[in-house]
Amino acid sequence: MSRSVRTRPEGSGRGLSEAYDTALLDLDGVVYAGGKAIAHAVDSLTTAHAGGMRLAYVTNNALRTPDAVAEHLTELGIPTGADDVITSAQAVARLIAEQVPSGARVLVIGGDGLRVALRERGLEPVESAEDDPAAVVQGFGGPGLPWGRFAEACYAISRGVPWYASNTDLTIPGARGIAPGNGAAVEVVRIATGADPQVAGKPLPPMHRETILRTGAQRPLVVGDRLDTDIEGAFNGEVDSLLVLTGVTDGARLLAAQPRHRPTYVDADLRGLLTGQPEVTGEGDGSGGFRCGGWKATAGEERLELEGDGAVLDGLRALCAAAWTAGGEAGCELDSGKALARLGL
Repeated sequence: MSRSVRTRPEGSGRGLSEAYDTALLDLDGVVYAGGKAIAHAVDSLTTAHAGGMRLAYVTNNALRTPDAVAEHLTELGIPTGADDVITSAQAVARLIAEQVPSGARVLVIGGDGLRVALRERGLEPVESAEDDPAAVVQGFGGPGLPWGRFAEACYAISRGVPWYASNTDLTIPGARGIAPGNGAAVEVVRIATGADPQVAGKPLPPMHRETILRTGAQRPLVVGDRLDTDIEGAFNGEVDSLLVLTGVTDGARLLAAQPRHRPTYVDADLRGLLTGQPEVTGEGDGSGGFRCGGWKATAGEERLELEGDGAVLDGLRALCAAAWTAGGEAGCELDSGKALARLGL
């Protein structure tokens, strides 16, 4: 799927792992969920890497260090080095280092990932607003982050200290379901201070810049499960993207997506890296319909219509083409419930 309804790598029916040199992979909801590997992730990534594709893991979660993330992936069966992991902590640390003096103190509201990234940039992490910080940085600190840490941030920000956030994801997936993410914690501080942070993580440019600087990717493919971070980040970086349906995005959200949230490709899981994508073609009969496999999708006056039979994902791809064409820049507001029910989505 694309913003222009392109459904296969340009020039051939090659698999995505052959058409792109580097996969920029989100972690939560893509590679693992609740710490456990998602079905088909390990085998798919192993095969893609063996075929010559570089794998880089790009996460908005600033809690863990790259070493810790690499160790976890290796334990799951995906041999990974710390250099293959890029975090929003690294992106925000670079952003801060560009705006404060070398060696400056930075008040940390978050976990070890932030502290390690700040030291990498020659900055000194501190714990109190009374330590005369030159900046405040806030990142996901896990469920055990004390409430008093938010108070320290507020004290410093209220005195005029600049505030930075690793990311503003409102939620984070876990083994038991969806939990509050760093964005929810950022809102606590925003409400108390009336201030707004500079944000580094996906979908904003500092994160994409950090990723390209660290990987040297020439033909990157962003792989993610979230429209508002992974896919929008690819849109902002002007690179292609693959949405996998193993995380937070469902069919209805995908069909209603505005242009910046429309992935280049869509697949069920990371097996989509290894295959080409079937072609979606527009009908030439003036009906405004789109075909993929055995399905035909059409945008009616009130709802999206789907007829035919075949692979579920082919039906979804046809629906995306119809919905995005009908919705244009505003996004599609047509009822998609009946069409998605036919696909079991």
